[in-house]
Amino acid sequence: MKLYKQFIVSPHAHLHLSQFDPDDTAGFNKGDKTHAHLEKNIEHMSDLQYRLYAEGRRAILIILQGMDASGKDGTVRHVMTGLNPQGCRVTSFKVPSDEEARHDFLWRVHKAVPAHGEIGIFNRSQYEDVLVVRVHELAPKSIWSARYDEINTFENLLHKNGVTILKFFLHISKEEQKERLEARLKDSTRNWKISPADLKERERWGDYVKAYEAVLKKCSTPMAPWFVIPSNKKWFRNLAVSQIIVEALERMNPKFPKPAFDGFEEERRPRLEQFLIGGNGCLRVGNNLAIHRD
Repeated sequence: MKLYKQFIVSPHAHLHLSQFDPDDTAGFNKGDKTHAHLEKNIEHMSDLQYRLYAEGRRAILIILQGMDASGKDGTVRHVMTGLNPQGCRVTSFKVPSDEEARHDFLWRVHKAVPAHGEIGIFNRSQYEDVLVVRVHELAPKSIWSARYDEINTFENLLHKNGVTILKFFLHISKEEQKERLEARLKDSTRNWKISPADLKERERWGDYVKAYEAVLKKCSTPMAPWFVIPSNKKWFRNLAVSQIIVEALERMNPKFPKPAFDGFEEERRPRLEQFLIGGNGCLRVGNNLAIHRD
């Protein structure tokens, strides 16, 4: 199963979101077999993350965008569950703070970019500055329209410095969004996630569609591609995102570094071990001995 090429957006593609079916499942059916495939992806992702962390020379940045209730939080919860928190960081970008607003729009984003050996996940991202800012007219068109090229330049810089970027647009229908928002209102454990502002944003659905279409057209590059993920079916969204991440990590093919003692002559190894571990099972620290525990 290869989904990377199936859902990637070609550079400068003239597309409309109406071309993409949010109910598409690429021929998969919900059930034990598909769930097992997701579990296998999560396990494989964990192994590849360990190699990436050990190698310490490259990083991967995963960007999640979508309409309200498209499943950004759910994707993090279900797909990233097997990652080691020591080498993984999730950053959610909300309304800029006073400090962030006093800097250029990429300042807060660059600070959150994963270090080599890490996997970074952006729940919303720099693209809010060509989505929300555009839809709500928070800046003149001359300002936000220049940001497409600025974002491309920024992402190209990250790519040149060893960061693999995967950008996922979680595509749901307006009807599906309505059902999810209504479900949140009825669920006492989730109604904190909805506010009157979310309902007002829904009235701007068409404006957001146009804004996202511009993003997909202008900012899907070979160095930082966009993927349109059909997300009406949560189980398929999770499978597709996990599969594409695994395919990208396999392409990166992170390697374990060579052992520090690789190349030592066999006759020197016992002498080194004898020096490190004293005759009484103690570990030498400089000229001192410390208790050694296996």
